[in-house]
Amino acid sequence: MEQPLILITNDDGITAPGIAALVLSMKSLGKVIVVAPDSPQSGMGHAITMNHPLRLEKVSIFDGVEAYQCSGTPADCVKLAVDKVMHRRPDLLVSGINHGSNSSINVIYSGTMSAAVEGAIEGIAAIGISVNDYNFDADFTAAMHYAKLIATKVLENGLPVGTLLNVNLPKGVLSEIKGLKICRQAKAKWVEEFDERTDPHNRKYYWLSGKFINNDKGDDTDEWAIENGFVSVVPTQFDLTAHHAIATLNTWNF
Repeated sequence: MEQPLILITNDDGITAPGIAALVLSMKSLGKVIVVAPDSPQSGMGHAITMNHPLRLEKVSIFDGVEAYQCSGTPADCVKLAVDKVMHRRPDLLVSGINHGSNSSINVIYSGTMSAAVEGAIEGIAAIGISVNDYNFDADFTAAMHYAKLIATKVLENGLPVGTLLNVNLPKGVLSEIKGLKICRQAKAKWVEEFDERTDPHNRKYYWLSGKFINNDKGDDTDEWAIENGFVSVVPTQFDLTAHHAIATLNTWNF
């Protein structure tokens, strides 16, 4: 039988340490092809490039692995990979390993997760994996272990239609992690602040800052899991319909 075909991408860029670690962890599971941004694309969400051309260049970065760098966003990378690079539809897409958590509301803004969402839209089993460590030299050993474990299970069992997995790890080495928990997304958010400054031409400009607020006290959330030393796995979907509100709106008698 043909070995599984695995597409790897990210939003930190093709030269980021996290994607190199992910390639190493996936190589034993099947044939790996990498299509990733040529520069960091963090916080791009599900943006796609429409008003200027995309560039796709084959590169020799990962030993024995076919790889391409793309001038576009993470979602662009997946679209181009499926249409122009892969000889057939991948069996699995893994996005990451991201520097920094993509738990809770961060899933909305994340380029890492948007690449995984794009894979799910294309009907590909998809995983986004992140570590709650923003250091360039973060230890990805634990993430490599759990990426391989979860990817193996997904290849064996598949995922429900329209579903992908959002995986987040706490900072630390493998021996410090207490295990894995299937979670829900915490009801938390960023409270943004904009630092107002003035440039040499006396024009105002702004730097985004703020703080993360988690008022969700549940012990079944991704935030709780990460804070308590567990790997969080949140089944995620791209159907944004508020199904619970349909009945209410039907009472409005339009």
